[in-house]
Amino acid sequence: MTDKPDEHLTPDDLPEPADDTPVDDAPEPAVDDTSEPDLADEGDGVVEPGLVVEHDEEIELDAVPDVEPAYELQPGEDTVLHDAPLAYDAPETDEELDEVVAAPVDDAPAADDAGDDSTDLQPPGSGDEGGSAHWGRRVLLGLVLVLGVLYVGGYFLTGARMPANATIGGVDVSGKSPSAARDAVDKALTPNVDREIVLTHGKTEFRIKPKDAGLAFDLDRTISDAGGERSWKPADMAGLFFGDHKTDPALDVDDAKLQSSIGTIGETVNRDVVEALISFPKGKPKAREPKAGRVIARADAADAIRGAYLVSNKPVVVPTAVVEPAVDSDGLADAMKTIAKPAVSAPVTIRVGDKKVSLPVTAYAPALVVRVKDGKLQPYLDPKKLAGPLTDSTTGIGKKAVDATVKIEDNKPVIKPGKEGVGLQPKEMAVKLLPALTESGSKRAVVVEAKLVEPLFTTADAKALRIKQKISSFETQFPYAEYRNTNQSRAAELINGTILKPGETFSFNSIVGERTAANGFVTGTVINGGVFREELGGGVSQVATTTYNAGFFGGMDDVEHHPHAFYINRYPVGREATVYYGNLDLRFKNPTKYGVLIRSYVVKSTPSSAGIMHVELWSTKVWDIKAGQSAKRNGRSPGKQYDDTDRCVPQDPIPGFDIDIYRYFYKGGKKVKTETDTANYQAADHVICGKKPKTD
Repeated sequence: MTDKPDEHLTPDDLPEPADDTPVDDAPEPAVDDTSEPDLADEGDGVVEPGLVVEHDEEIELDAVPDVEPAYELQPGEDTVLHDAPLAYDAPETDEELDEVVAAPVDDAPAADDAGDDSTDLQPPGSGDEGGSAHWGRRVLLGLVLVLGVLYVGGYFLTGARMPANATIGGVDVSGKSPSAARDAVDKALTPNVDREIVLTHGKTEFRIKPKDAGLAFDLDRTISDAGGERSWKPADMAGLFFGDHKTDPALDVDDAKLQSSIGTIGETVNRDVVEALISFPKGKPKAREPKAGRVIARADAADAIRGAYLVSNKPVVVPTAVVEPAVDSDGLADAMKTIAKPAVSAPVTIRVGDKKVSLPVTAYAPALVVRVKDGKLQPYLDPKKLAGPLTDSTTGIGKKAVDATVKIEDNKPVIKPGKEGVGLQPKEMAVKLLPALTESGSKRAVVVEAKLVEPLFTTADAKALRIKQKISSFETQFPYAEYRNTNQSRAAELINGTILKPGETFSFNSIVGERTAANGFVTGTVINGGVFREELGGGVSQVATTTYNAGFFGGMDDVEHHPHAFYINRYPVGREATVYYGNLDLRFKNPTKYGVLIRSYVVKSTPSSAGIMHVELWSTKVWDIKAGQSAKRNGRSPGKQYDDTDRCVPQDPIPGFDIDIYRYFYKGGKKVKTETDTANYQAADHVICGKKPKTD
């Protein structure tokens, strides 16, 4: 709408009177044409709330009437005087009009700002609900306070007494104070800290000293672990009154020493798995049945030893695990049918140019074996074993190559150069021959070429080994017996000249082979099942013992050796080895960067003189080795038994015992390291050939 000056106001524009006086009775305002311009002529007519409207005449604030605005400004609106009619009694004179002021317009108070009057707006009954909530908060606060007091009290109580129904290593400490519990456990268990732990496997007994196994008792930690310290855990607090609480003694364990002790037991308990094998003695397939192996279960053994320490004097059975062979008897039977028998069913034809040679079964059979590889039985031809027979069977084709050798002459190592040959390559022949072995007819043939043949071991190979000096030697004596002269001489002959390259492992059974008549051995006395028996190869354990000691003092790494079941006094105590083909072997590894040559020979015995078994190792010296030993311990008394079989061999009683053997490594006159090995000897019964007397 358009702005109107005040002088143009009509009665309809005026607000209604505040009282009940009719509008018609209200006096009309006088109009004066000479009056000053109205407020709308001054500026833009906008009046800020709370400000006095400017006028030519001075307005006395005391004369401004108390009025209420007839219109409330909305947020964002300007205060325009003519748009906001005032609710007041109509002025009767110009002087009254001059006293008009613009009253400030306040926003209406929000409901939330109602102050104390807002409580008057609450619904009936709300006061009762507020009281209930207030009471509930008080109960909750009280409950939290009580629980807090109980929790703190429980914390202090856990450090004041042991749990209910509590035992430590079988010692009852229920409800005792920690100090009383400590005294009780100390009295019961501390006397056992040096008591040996006894383990058994069959009839064999093993004794472990706690210190050797790295075991030590921690009494203070034991009490703490059992509940002897304060705890904020609710479960520990509840345990003071409820449940059963069994705690093992706390131990400080040197795992390296514990595993070393377990490994020593394993040397006796462990049994290598025997894999299926087919060999071809005299060109005929011979099967070796697979046998499961046995190993000590190290983790279980460690748990058993820790569990028995301090709290039990009963023997602990050595825990073991079975190692199954990769191929069972059915797989062996299948390989005999599909591989072994066809392989030696007929000669193989070899064609070289226009020449044709028949390679007999006896020429390649000694080099052939069917062995386990990648989990199954597969044929294999050894090129080294094939080389000689191959050359002999094909003499018209070429000339045999000669390997280099290292021999001891005038007590010095001398290299004998190798020589090239012309003929069939053993490695090539081995590869081509294998597929033909399971064929028949015209397919049982191979085509090859005659070539320059390099020695398998060249002169350069021999020089690179740097075999310069004797690094160890050992000898043992043996009483006169022709079977000893024969068997020991044959074993020494097979070992003599063996060269171990860096990292290679010597195996007595692999080099000497099975002790059979075909291999040059005769019947002699052996130890089997703790008693003497007559078998082929008797006496070769003396060769093994002498070779073991040469390796011991030569600094070779001991991979496998087995002391005799009972002690034989012609051998160094604790430093001896027995062997049994297919079961017990002697193995040691060359840990140096130099080659090792083994020289072995026998001075035969006579009815008037003892024989001498001698073994030397030649290489470049790395270590100076010395040996030591502990005192004998754990003596065991022999028994008596009668044997009326035709295999009986009389036997004198021999006491059993345990002993530790030390190997000291010196370099530049300073001891660098020490190795410890333990030998456990059973007692050998007094064996009497014949029936047991009724009175004995």
